[in-house]
This record gives sequence, C-alpha cells and structure tokens, in this order.
Amino acid sequence: MISTPSRPALPVQIKLAVDERPAELEVTLVIPSDPPKLEEPTSTGEYLLSRKEGRNCLSVSLGKPDKINLETYRKAGGSIGKWLVNHPVKTVDLTTQWLYEKEKFDALNALLEGILLGAYQFHRYKQDHSTQSPITLFLRPKELSEGLEKVIERLIIMAQSVYLARDWAHEPANVINPISLAEWTQTLAVDNGLKCTILDETALAEIGAGGILAVGKGSQTPSRMIILEYQGDHSGSSPIVLAGKAITFDTGGYSLKDTTNIQGMKYDKCGGIAVIATLQAISQLKLPVNVVGIIGAAENMISSTAYRPDDILTTLSGKTVEVISTDAEGRLVLADVLTYAQKHYNPSAIVDLATLTGGVIVALGRVFGGIMGNSRELIQNLIQSGETTGERLWQLPLDEEYLQALKGDDADLKNSGGREGHAILGGIFLQQFVENDIPWAHIDIAGVASTPKDLPYIPKGPSGFGVRLLLEFLEKSKPV
Repeated sequence: MISTPSRPALPVQIKLAVDERPAELEVTLVIPSDPPKLEEPTSTGEYLLSRKEGRNCLSVSLGKPDKINLETYRKAGGSIGKWLVNHPVKTVDLTTQWLYEKEKFDALNALLEGILLGAYQFHRYKQDHSTQSPITLFLRPKELSEGLEKVIERLIIMAQSVYLARDWAHEPANVINPISLAEWTQTLAVDNGLKCTILDETALAEIGAGGILAVGKGSQTPSRMIILEYQGDHSGSSPIVLAGKAITFDTGGYSLKDTTNIQGMKYDKCGGIAVIATLQAISQLKLPVNVVGIIGAAENMISSTAYRPDDILTTLSGKTVEVISTDAEGRLVLADVLTYAQKHYNPSAIVDLATLTGGVIVALGRVFGGIMGNSRELIQNLIQSGETTGERLWQLPLDEEYLQALKGDDADLKNSGGREGHAILGGIFLQQFVENDIPWAHIDIAGVASTPKDLPYIPKGPSGFGVRLLLEFLEKSKPV
C-alpha cells in the first residue's frame, strides 16, 4: 500500500466560543431593507465590509426574504468562505443570534456548510503557494447546547469527505490510475476501519468480468474493482450497495474524443470517488446501516491491445455486448459492478453514481443530475435528499421502448444506440444488469460532477457532487 497525499486541516476551523476574546472580524447576516438603503448588500452572498465598535464587520446579505431557503444560506456561506481564505484574517465571530435557536439549526448548518465548502482550494502542485494557518470561526450563542456540538461534529466530517472527493478528482491521470486509486483506497480503509477488497486483472479474468477488463485493455495500468464494506447495523440486515464509475482517464478509445472534449477527462472518476468519500463519512459518523461501496476503476486508452468497435464482449452476467462506441465505456464497467454486487451481497437497494453521458448535460445542463431506476420509492427518497442538500436530481424515463435502440445485431446488446435519448439509453443499458426485484437507481452526474466556473460554494473544478446527497440518504435509510 502507498500513503495518500496528506490534506492539511480544513482552512476554516469552527469552534464554540467559551470565554474567548472578541475576534478580529465579526460576520453577520442581513436581510436587505425594502427599498434597500444606500450601500446595503442586497443579492444573496453580496457583502459589505465596515467598521463597527472598533473592529471590522462583514455584513452578508441573504437576499429577498421571500426567497430564503437552505440553499440561500449555503450560497451566503460560500461567499463568506471565499472571502475568509482570500484575506489576512485569523479569527472570526459569527454573531447573528437567531441562527443559534434550536429551530434554526438547519439554517446554521447550511450556512457553515457553505463556508467550509466555499473555502476549498487545491494548491498541491503550485510551487509559489504558501499554506496559511487555519482561520478560526467562533460561534457565539448565548447558551451552549449539546445539539449544536453535534451539528458541528457532523459538519466537519461531511466537509472533510467532500474535500477528499474534490482532492482526488483534481489529481491527474499520471498520479491516479486504477492501481494507485486502489492503493489509496486501501490506506483510507485502514484509517477508517473499513474492510477493503481489491480484485486485480487476474481475479477479474477468473470470474469473467469481461466488461471492465475490456475497457482497461489499452492501458499500461490494468483495471481494478475496489470493494469497501461498512457494517454499522449488526442485526444481519442486507446492505445498501453504492456503485461508482471511476474511469481515471477517458480518451474515448478508438472512438476518440476531440481536443475540446478530451481535456477534463480526469473527472470521469468522480462517481467512484464520491462513493469512496461517502464510505469514509459514514464510518466516521458510525451510521447504523450496512453499506457496501463497489468502484469499477479503469483507464480507457488507445494502444495495440485496446478494445475496438465491433468487438463482442461477455460480461460478468453472461450477457454479450457488441461494441458500437469505445467511448460508451462506463456502462461496460458498471455492468460488471452491478452484477458483482448482486452475486455477492444480496443488496436491499443499489444506487450507482457515474459521469455516464454527455447527453445528460444536453438534457439538464449543469443544474440537475439525472436519475433513473426501477423503484419509485428509492428515486423519490434520493430526489428528496438532493433537495435537502442542494445536490438536485431530475427523473428521466426508462420506458421499455427505449431498449429497442440497444438490441444487438450479433450479441445480446449494443453498448450505444446513437445520440437520441443518450442519457436514457445509458440508464436502460444498466437496467439490463439489475434483477427486477432489487430496488435500483442510476444517477448520471456528468453535468454536475465538475463546474467550468466558480459557483457560490463550489470553486471551479470538481464539485464532490453526491457525497452530501448520499450521506443524507443513508442517514434516513432503515435497515431491511
């Protein structure tokens, strides 16, 4: 095993104030007047720096009062987090007292979440960057409460896991490949009390996992299947399986991507890494649920050994697939992952997370992830978790008529059915590898796994999408 790159402490440390002196900066939330006063911050996240009773005060707007929700607090928090890491400040007081009322803990949590996620930076490979000491953010309630301490504890664990997902997604393909990802995950498992099993190319060949092996054939670093197991419920309940696609780099293979679309393909591993980060979070929170994370890791390259269009593959399920496009590789990897999950774990539900199709970006842009599946209850629970966390999902259909486009000429299935309904075809392909009595949902995060520009609490680059959503979903799941 090799050690993972170390991540320093979160750039903002959150502490409950107990007899500390007033901090050098006061942060307060404001709701703009109607009509707004001169120089008053108005839109969500807009701020005004002023002097108040001998110290600096950062007043941050929540925007129009009739539009305020949890996402508003996250966006305001993101503005605060970005300001803090870009200014020479060491201590901060959060003085808005109504946030500390018990019925406002959700709003406080969302604000602090936005601060931590907005403060994220990735400078590992910048020689001229000097690491600054963490900023201490003091919470100043009039009375301390155990409930507030629990909010902070969960928040820190969640933020550290999102940071991990963003950090590993940032890593380029010359650092993270299927082998190094497996080794890093083994180290993470030891640190977090998780059981970790790695299936290498020999083990994958022995069980007949022809999909994931074919995708990685062209690379000098062969494929890996990474299995993480967490047992938080000891009643013998069936686990929820989280399946993740981790293509550490995707050239498209012989169906080669153009120069515009090939850059950024290091982010094609974001689904698998979100699963890894989620397992870290639930193990640290000690959730009373059994969860298995299975990550299919491969590198889709071109060489004399790479798989080709017209090749016919035999997947772990026994179903054969005619390759139409070598750039529709993620579904081949996930087909074997889904089959492995059902053969070995008798799952109570399966949720897969993947940057699967460009088609979902055409359909939904970069606001929603696409969700499809065979269980209305599971889909609705995931959608609701996304609404709570701000990682929003929109359901797409999986009507049987779409399957006609994937009927193979010389095999059971084709791995691509053209551009029409592209995201749906990716989902319905995966459905062919799920037994009907197992609740299953597929989340296509191709449009939301990374952002080409800064968002309120997501800096340009990988978002860590899915970690908070899955954590929220698992916290509310009941053992089966």
